[in-house]
Amino acid sequence: MVRYGELSTKGKNRMRFINKLKRNIQDVLSIYPAIKVTADRDRGHVFLNGTPYEPVAEALKQIFGIQAFSPVYKLEKNVPALKKAVQDIMIELYHEGLTFKVSSKRSDHNFELDSRELNQELGSSVFEVLPDIKARMKRPDITLKVEIRAEAAYISYEEVKGAGGLPVGTAGRGMLMLSGGIDSPVAGYLALKRGVDIEVVHFASPPYTSPGALKKAQDLTRKLTKFGGKIQFIEVPFTEIQEEIKEKAPEAYLMTLTRRFMMQITDRIREERGGLVIINGESLGQVASQTLESMQAINAVTMTPVIRPVVTMDKLEIIDIAQKIETFNISIQPFEDCCTIFAPDRPKTSPKLKNVEQYEARLDVEGLVARALAGIKVTEISPETTGDAIDELIDDLL
Repeated sequence: MVRYGELSTKGKNRMRFINKLKRNIQDVLSIYPAIKVTADRDRGHVFLNGTPYEPVAEALKQIFGIQAFSPVYKLEKNVPALKKAVQDIMIELYHEGLTFKVSSKRSDHNFELDSRELNQELGSSVFEVLPDIKARMKRPDITLKVEIRAEAAYISYEEVKGAGGLPVGTAGRGMLMLSGGIDSPVAGYLALKRGVDIEVVHFASPPYTSPGALKKAQDLTRKLTKFGGKIQFIEVPFTEIQEEIKEKAPEAYLMTLTRRFMMQITDRIREERGGLVIINGESLGQVASQTLESMQAINAVTMTPVIRPVVTMDKLEIIDIAQKIETFNISIQPFEDCCTIFAPDRPKTSPKLKNVEQYEARLDVEGLVARALAGIKVTEISPETTGDAIDELIDDLL
């Protein structure tokens, strides 16, 4: 049984959020064909139909929009069946000194007992089989939760905390600039948590960047799918642009010009694919290109909002989240990305916009951007995509 938490405040839009959460759960659990997912205004249900509980529970913990969930028993709505179920459960759980209480809710008011009467009836049935057990109304060891609903009765005694947040896709679409480092996957995770449906934009510069670097970026993307389902992975060919910048611009401005091209291309992709924002992993002051002056010079190429979820975090805070979402060990794999292969020894930390534009005028910006856009490759990354499948995908691309 899935509880929604924050979604309960959405008023008239509530079912839009709930239906999106249902689809996200279905996407994440699509590797388990026997599972069925339902959702109504108050609760969602994931029917296992013989699927092992443990891996499903681990997957549900990661899905944004779920406040909590409980493994539950679904029963016919009659008192003898309920009494037998609570007796069996408590016999299995019992140890000396265990305390319990029964907490019933009745949304089906045609049921023969009200909540208070049901609490008393089921509590008494536990004493029949466990006469030494103790009842405690405040902070018992076990709370048997019984819900009488229109279609069935449900019993649970365990609650698992979910990821919270909003269902992915309820806040619009954003383009995540994913390099392969530690920061950008964390930025993607934080955007997903607030309901943004991300599409990943990754810049590749073969032969300077290797197939291993591409696989690394796709592996990071796959890690992000567990929070809301499938993600579109957009690979942008960037070799020509980087070679042109290196040949025609001063070394100190290489990083600024590179980032401006990346921003322009991402913005064009956003426009073509219906995105609303650009998302990146910039953290203020962490590297030379991430000063306020640099951000201003880079941002000047677009009027689109640029969201930087980790901008105020230090590296240790970002690493903590990366380890939690299991992207850290992938991010530290030794494959260079576009931002590092031509990185200057002394990048300009306070680039002047007029200088940047002057150096950029030496380049065929429109032609370079158009050719990069013409060469993009889009791949759908699914939760069930395995490492072997990604290897095969890369072989196909090569």
